[in-house]
Amino acid sequence: MGNKPTIAISHLGCEKNRIDTEHMLGLLVQAGYDVDANEELADYVIVNTCSFIQAAREESVRTLVELAEADKKIVITGCMAQHFQEELLEELPEAVALVGTGDYHKIVSVIERVEAGEQVKEVSPEPIYIADETTPRYRTTTEGVAYLRIAEGCDYRCAFCIIPHLRGNQRSRPIESIVAEAEQLASEGVQEIILISQITTNYGIDLYGKPRLADLLRALGKVDVPWIRMHYAYPTGLTVDVIAAIQETPNVLPYLDLPLQHSHPEVLRAMNRPWQGQVNDQIIERIKAAIPDAVLRTTFIVGFPGETDQHFEHLLQFVQRHEFDHVGVFTFSPEDGTPAYELPNPIPPSVIEARRDALMQIQQPISLNKNRLQIGKVVNVLIEQENPDTGELIGRSARFSPEVDGLVYVSGHASLGSLIPVAIDAADVYDLYGQVVTPADLFQGQPLVVP
Repeated sequence: MGNKPTIAISHLGCEKNRIDTEHMLGLLVQAGYDVDANEELADYVIVNTCSFIQAAREESVRTLVELAEADKKIVITGCMAQHFQEELLEELPEAVALVGTGDYHKIVSVIERVEAGEQVKEVSPEPIYIADETTPRYRTTTEGVAYLRIAEGCDYRCAFCIIPHLRGNQRSRPIESIVAEAEQLASEGVQEIILISQITTNYGIDLYGKPRLADLLRALGKVDVPWIRMHYAYPTGLTVDVIAAIQETPNVLPYLDLPLQHSHPEVLRAMNRPWQGQVNDQIIERIKAAIPDAVLRTTFIVGFPGETDQHFEHLLQFVQRHEFDHVGVFTFSPEDGTPAYELPNPIPPSVIEARRDALMQIQQPISLNKNRLQIGKVVNVLIEQENPDTGELIGRSARFSPEVDGLVYVSGHASLGSLIPVAIDAADVYDLYGQVVTPADLFQGQPLVVP
């Protein structure tokens, strides 16, 4: 055998996909492959694709075509490989392999088979695999933060969503396995662990016969890591027990990402989420009462087929009434293979865009007010970037999750990946600005640090 080929990975898509990328990198490095960030120098490029909505597929296809034109040997992995399978190999004869979302752990044997001259198709029709703490992993995020997947797949069948088709039904990891990985990450100096799955509040149902998120949070409370953040908490799953666990576990941040999608019961019914329609107002009030310092993030879809002006007005008033800290707005994307694709009364694109703009317009002053309330406080900030030219530091406080929320711009000195007190002195709609607080400042009667 000669030298092993060099491999680069082009990563597209969500943080669940990123974990798959990190496991593929870890497995390849463990097997002795040279992994290079530079696609031009690599013999093979693995493209970990996204297939969630049309725009994501277009980006995936553009990346594939560019690499094919550059004469690269392409291995297509991820959601688009799972979604389109044979079609992709027909469209892109340059692709040497196709690997499904439940098959990324076979990447080393896939490369070996390709090296032996085979065109490989490794796609389990029903993905059932989930990596555990023993699967090698090479982290690609900044030093201080890591994603930790507690479950994969989803048992819900929302009308607009293709994820169960792409990633299979829910499969949770045992609490012991998750805690072991968290301990490992903490020992590597990680300051923030972000728990992800499709629906974090459903964690454990498939494994234990009932949801066990509260038990998981309490177990993670014993891990020596300052911040544990949850993503995708369904409001109905925020039971009294889960809320108590958040309150009792100091390192679990009171940050709740509630993927509500809409406020009007008729739209929620059309989305096949009727179980949510009855609970919106009360449940948000209950969460706010139970966790007064909760930071609430949510996402909405505008322009779902049949959404009337009245439905949209209901959503505007809902957003105004509840004053979420962060709101993401998606425009409806009709996905072939989902029930919503067939629905009558599609909304014209110009109306959808106008609705998105109107919703953002209402949210912006709310976000600005929430940020302004931070002025004059000293908050802990996780430092993630440094501008080499200006020396300015960039990080996040506990109120901000990576990629989706704002940043804190900090003047002063601190090392990357450290969690440090920052006095906030300015705010705009998305971001905060402040100065590093030194021990000397604390003696000068600066306010005490709030978490």
